[in-house]
Formats: sequence, C-alpha cells, structure tokens
Amino acid sequence: MDFGSRPAHGHYRSSHGPGDGATYAALDLGTNNCRLLVAKPEPRDSDRGAFRIVDSFSRIVRLGEGLSHTGRLGDAAIERTLGALEICRDKMNARCVTRARLIATEACRAAQNGGEFLEKVRDATGLALEVVDRETEAHLAAAGCAALADQAAEGVVLFDIGGGSSEIVWLTRGVANGRATQQPAGVLQQDRVRFWVSLKLGVVTLAEKYGGTQVSNATFEAMVDHVAEQLAPFVAKAQSEQRCGRFHLLGTSGTVTTIAGVYLGLARYDRRKVDGLWMVSEDVDQAITQLRHMSYEQRAANGCIGPERADLVLAGCAILEAIRRAFPAERLRIADRGLREGILMQLMSADHVWSAQDA
Repeated sequence: MDFGSRPAHGHYRSSHGPGDGATYAALDLGTNNCRLLVAKPEPRDSDRGAFRIVDSFSRIVRLGEGLSHTGRLGDAAIERTLGALEICRDKMNARCVTRARLIATEACRAAQNGGEFLEKVRDATGLALEVVDRETEAHLAAAGCAALADQAAEGVVLFDIGGGSSEIVWLTRGVANGRATQQPAGVLQQDRVRFWVSLKLGVVTLAEKYGGTQVSNATFEAMVDHVAEQLAPFVAKAQSEQRCGRFHLLGTSGTVTTIAGVYLGLARYDRRKVDGLWMVSEDVDQAITQLRHMSYEQRAANGCIGPERADLVLAGCAILEAIRRAFPAERLRIADRGLREGILMQLMSADHVWSAQDA
C-alpha cells in the first residue's frame, strides 16, 4: 500500500469502510522516540476496550539530539529516524492498514530544517508526516489517557513528559455514569479538557541543558526550579479550580513508566503490570530517591531504563517533581498509553465504527 498517496496532513484513508474490516494505524514521531500502533476496533461492550492492538513498534531514535544547541536536526539523527520509519511503513503495509494518522511533534516543530526532513521522509519512505501543533498534542494525550482518570474526581492533572515538550492538562469530572452514548467508555468527552499548557521542555532538552550522566542534588533542584518557573502560569490558572478528596495526577511518559517499574522491582519492563498502576505519594518519593542514588552505570544496567535512556531519566524525574510540588496529590496513576491511543480513538470515533457495529 502506498502511504505516499494519502491526502496531506498525515492522514490516509482507503476505499474500504469500517464494515470492510478496517485496520487503523497511529504513528507518533517525537523528539526521542518513534512509535507505531496498528489496531482493529472492538465492539463497545468488549472487555478488551475500544480496539485490539494487532501490531506495534517502538524505537528510541533521538531525532532531537543536539537540537537545543544547533537549532537543526542532525544527519545521524535523521538517518536513525529514517530507518525506524521504514520499519513502520513495512508494518503498515503488511497489516493492510486502511486508515492512519502519522504525526510528528516538538523536534519537527522547532527545527530549522524540519521541512527538509519531512520531504526526505516522504522521498525515502513514502510516508507523509503531519507536524501537529501544541494544542493538538495536548488533546491527543488526553484522549489516549483519560479512561484511566478517576471518574469521581472533580479535577485531575494529566501530564505527558516528552523529549522536547511536556503537555499538562486539567481534566474536569466526566459525564455522569449511565448517560446514553454511542462511544465506548474510553473515548474522551472534549468538554472534560478545562485548559492545558505545552511547556517547551522535555527530558532531552533538559538533560542537554543541565547534564544527565552525573546529576548532583544542586543540579537536580536547578532543573526542578527551571520547570517550576515555566509551569507557574498554568498553576496560577488552576488556583480557582475545584478539587476534592479524589484529586490525583495522571502521568504518561517513559519517566513515569520507569518510576513504576523501579517501584515494582521489575527485572524487565512489563506493560501489563505498569499501565493503570496507582502509586501513593510516598511510593513515588521512594522510587525517585532510588533513581537519584543510582550511578549512570546502574541506571544503564537497569532493565526498566537501559543505556538509551540512562542519561534522560533524572531530567524526567525533575519535571515530575516540579509538577508534584505544584499540585500535591496523594495518588499518581501511571499510563503506558498516550498520543497513539488518542489518535486511534479519534480516527475510529470519526468513522463511527462503534455505531456501525451496533446497527
């Protein structure tokens, strides 16, 4: 299937409709990672959820490596990314994908040669990537994770710590249970997003600014202060929002899934044990302290971190710590899901696949 022939803006739709056994794909090219999900819709009452994953791919490509210093995407980073995108294209072709959205985020937004890179991607792989704006990224993250929010909470702070940007969203209480809807439970009601912010910082940019291999207490606190300064306008906006005893944080990113893996003592990362995990504040403190006391070599050898993220995880912990200090909460829920799941939910919702199944 030629993904280069799709309409502009990173979308693809074949002549097959949902009733023809449509297969959907979502690709998220970030500053640090290239990720793909391929899925088929499930009936609304399925215990699997709104869709069933039939294929996936994730690779750390560090597309934004050095971007904060040079303003450009480097040749080595581009070559690594093209290799990953070729695998994504082949997987979509092998799975006969009929509808897809392929997005790129902060690295491509910020790079002076971002446009040239997109052209190179299309020439080399046939993939037309869509560079999404910050608002779209925040809403997709919310759409992908909101099903894990406590539906009884008056307010929830959802955050996605990325490589080059971090999105923070204030979610309000969901629609009352029992209300008639044509959507499965995981589809986000858009009016739940009260407001949002996209901070122009992430684990890659913060680590490149402050260092990530050896991080002293003073350096860690300097990172926290830097994030807190940028977060301040969002915090001020949230002062008037209602909170209740069920207020909590909901996080998605490699940072929070790593913290969960360390807390659980996993020898190897296991999504089934991490996605949806509730952690109390003391557990988060303990895991962050454990990470901060590890040497770079210990972090690299840890099965939930590895050498590719050993120099980034403490920057992520600093971003998380700034969020936790701004919004003290007894509970944090971990989401191993995000933009790709949000894309899939939106594509399937737009195609009315669940309504078609009920017809």
